[in-house]
Amino acid sequence: MMNYSLASSTWDSKELQAIQGVIESDIFTMGKKVAEFEKDFASFVGSQYAVMTSSGSTANLIATAALFYTKNPKLKRGDEVIVPAVSWSTTYYPLYQYGLKLKFVDIDLHTLNYDLNALEEAISEKTKMIMCVNLLGNPNDFNAINQMVKGKNILLLEDNCESMGAEFEGKQAGTFGIMGTFSTFYSHHMATMEGGFVVTDDEELYHILLCLRAHGWTRNLPKDNKVAPKSDDWFSESFRFVLPGYNVRPVEMSGAIGVEQLKKLPNFLKHRRENANLFCEYFKNHPDFIVQKEIGSSSWFGFSLVIKPDSRLKRKEIIKMLEENKIEYRPIATGDFTQNEVIKYFDYEIFGELKNAKYIQEKGFFVGNHQVDISKQIHLLAKVLRGGGLLVANNPAYYAANSKAA
Repeated sequence: MMNYSLASSTWDSKELQAIQGVIESDIFTMGKKVAEFEKDFASFVGSQYAVMTSSGSTANLIATAALFYTKNPKLKRGDEVIVPAVSWSTTYYPLYQYGLKLKFVDIDLHTLNYDLNALEEAISEKTKMIMCVNLLGNPNDFNAINQMVKGKNILLLEDNCESMGAEFEGKQAGTFGIMGTFSTFYSHHMATMEGGFVVTDDEELYHILLCLRAHGWTRNLPKDNKVAPKSDDWFSESFRFVLPGYNVRPVEMSGAIGVEQLKKLPNFLKHRRENANLFCEYFKNHPDFIVQKEIGSSSWFGFSLVIKPDSRLKRKEIIKMLEENKIEYRPIATGDFTQNEVIKYFDYEIFGELKNAKYIQEKGFFVGNHQVDISKQIHLLAKVLRGGGLLVANNPAYYAANSKAA
């Protein structure tokens, strides 16, 4: 058993009752509960449309694919897409699978999102899209990014799988691009077993997403749609395929669970932000660690710790102490993704040195945040780091904040 785990269950009897209701209905494939969850989720984030998928990864897949199948295709193979050097693997895979050229750009050591100066310099006449990844709950500075692309024919696509509920200037993260993706995996802000979403305000993309999600057939499209208008002949429309799609549908149980989870999400976010306030109180202006700088209103997926360049600490020593005290930890996403062997399959370019991504690869890690009060766990983390001699004595602000952990 962990003293401080990475994540914990968000379920109670409501979710179990929702599952039982699906069992009693004897309809397990995508149905009314998924549709209800989609409607509720679109309302929550403030989008016109929401399409539930089997995961956040498959949400990224059909969102990328959809851009190739509009009447006037928004992307074509070989187009340049800017991506951050630090993200999850399935941010990148669909882009590679659709023949796009990835341009890796460095991240900011403090926000963990794009280094805005590097991003602006990386934009070229060849750039057709920027993948905006909101990492660990933290939204990007969309004012700055929108200014960079103003007057240019450059799409923004958001991978918001780690940042459900985050806001930038009162607007939900995941709604700044032409589409945004979300995840409802166990360790994320709410859980539906497996699951994800694509949200958009574009009706044509919405219809394409519906089609791609289920085999590329017309069955799930409204009669009047922007993909392939349907006849009244149910039989001929049953197995009519118009796009090269997938089967990335969610199951009905996930939809039913999601309806209940979404009701709880505001309270989940409240606790996550309260936990973050305590974490930041302990570690702000810390002599040895950089913690994530909040942009807008983060939903605080987890708490990152990056060893400062002038610190004498070694990550392997910190990790050993965390393990001894049963504190769970992980790398910050994939670290510098370009150091993974899979990159040999990509058509890609590295813009600049990626010095911050490389630094995080060697010097960063994160611990979990939860949807409930974890004051005791955060106290433990601070106490363990202090008790191990990892904190210098001349940091009065730290010790004032840590008096409760003594």
